[in-house]
Amino acid sequence: MKAITILQPYATLIALGEKGFETRGWATKHRGPLTIHAGKKFDYDAWIKPEIYDAVRKHGILLPEDFPTGAIIATTNLKDCLKVIETWTDGYVLEDGRFIYSPEYEFGDFTPGRYAWELTDVRRLPDPIPAKGQQRLWNWEGQL
Repeated sequence: MKAITILQPYATLIALGEKGFETRGWATKHRGPLTIHAGKKFDYDAWIKPEIYDAVRKHGILLPEDFPTGAIIATTNLKDCLKVIETWTDGYVLEDGRFIYSPEYEFGDFTPGRYAWELTDVRRLPDPIPAKGQQRLWNWEGQL
């Protein structure tokens, strides 16, 4: 199954259903099942943003130590990969004409020219599965 490694706290935001788009500087042609791998690094600067802290706190995650790292934590469906084409007063515009509002745009880099990967059908795993991550999309051979 295809996998992508994402820094914490962003990987957990996806697993909790709070983050619907993963932003990247590159496009992918892959569509379909995707596992979310939480990388070993934690972005403490992101953690202190009120939008991120509030989004995870309501799920009972209160401390950086509460975030799993180095593990597969969720499955999802990569529905689409859309180019960010414009910034406007209250958010960003995707190439299909959809607008990205707060708090979603606080959870990624929606700078025009980047890509928003639309994630649907997210399922958080009951227990993280230890795995070594990789850059870009990679094949995870483990069992769910």
